[in-house]
Amino acid sequence: MAEKVYVVGVGMTKFEKPGGREWDYPDMAKESGTKALEDAGIDYDQVQQAYVGYVYGESTSGQRAVYELGLSGIPIVNVNNNCSTGSTALYLAAEAVRGGRADVVLALGFEKMQPGSLGSTFNDREQPMMNHINALVELYDPVFPPAPWMFGAAGREHMEKYGSTVEHFAKIGEKNHRHSVNNPYSQFQDVYTLQDILDSREIYSPLTKLQCSPTSDGSGAAILASEAYVEKHGLAGQAVEIVGQAMTTDFRSTFDGTAKNLIGYDMNVQAARQVYEQSGLGADDFQVIELHDCFSANELLLYEALGLCEEGEAPKLIDAGDTTYGGRWVVNPSGGLISKGHPLGATGLAQCAELTWQLRGQADKRQVGTPDNPVTAALQHNIGLGGAAVVTAYQRAER
Repeated sequence: MAEKVYVVGVGMTKFEKPGGREWDYPDMAKESGTKALEDAGIDYDQVQQAYVGYVYGESTSGQRAVYELGLSGIPIVNVNNNCSTGSTALYLAAEAVRGGRADVVLALGFEKMQPGSLGSTFNDREQPMMNHINALVELYDPVFPPAPWMFGAAGREHMEKYGSTVEHFAKIGEKNHRHSVNNPYSQFQDVYTLQDILDSREIYSPLTKLQCSPTSDGSGAAILASEAYVEKHGLAGQAVEIVGQAMTTDFRSTFDGTAKNLIGYDMNVQAARQVYEQSGLGADDFQVIELHDCFSANELLLYEALGLCEEGEAPKLIDAGDTTYGGRWVVNPSGGLISKGHPLGATGLAQCAELTWQLRGQADKRQVGTPDNPVTAALQHNIGLGGAAVVTAYQRAER
């Protein structure tokens, strides 16, 4: 039988515009890792394993980063899974606890990025996304950079099939920028009107600049622990249990001739189904959700993939205000990737931190629920193309 897994400490840096702060990735890791250890109330020498995620960096950068916290000879595993890197590190750390191989594990992610669109590290070998890109060329004329084209094409497909409009996508951008105002860790903290979102520079219709996540520098960290460790050290009051977690990669359906599956829709559906089965929870049982809004088109499609509504019904959720404060769920109270920022290796761990704070009632002005009606369950989604989707469900340990 699998061991229970608890998040007992989280920490993150403020997400910054690349070059906006004079620091390097070891500085980022030290800041987020130290915060997570302090939050857990433990010293680094109690950590038995570490999984460290980053996309742009040299081999063993994970070791160099964690050495800022201490040198104790523990296994340190470097993780790279595109934009789901941080959640993949979290997944592997949880697997170590779940399998009884460790009682305390560190999951840490960071990224030091270059300004502008994402680029390839190498140009003398096959690119991992070429199969996806070649398949999408058959559906929509290519535009570069590829990421907004791919997600924008999936948005266009939804418009053509279900009648969603440019305003529906823009409303997601407006919401997430509005949410970020109360997040001191967010790269941007500006409010924009719906018209501002619509009038910002078009990247690839229906996407405008204010509906696209920026490149970012930053780091996030989480300390995971076993049930025995939580009980022995009296951590139940702050512990958050991972009650369901799944990772999926591409299926044959990825290449079924739809734009949405080329950006991971079916991966998301299957991961969510596994998590709901593991946890015994359904979409309606969650009050707060942090999901991968790299572009507003992806958030809209995720409402459907995660089961918040039926296929084609996402525009109704948006128009009803069901995904913001006062609605059925609060989606991306942190501001999401669009406004909080998207340092690839850190994103999944920043989502974990936000949901841990929400479940503890420590999210300050972003807090969902009330003392009389607190958050009881939270859902996380993170995806990287090429591809891997990670979905995680959380509940308070003392629920």
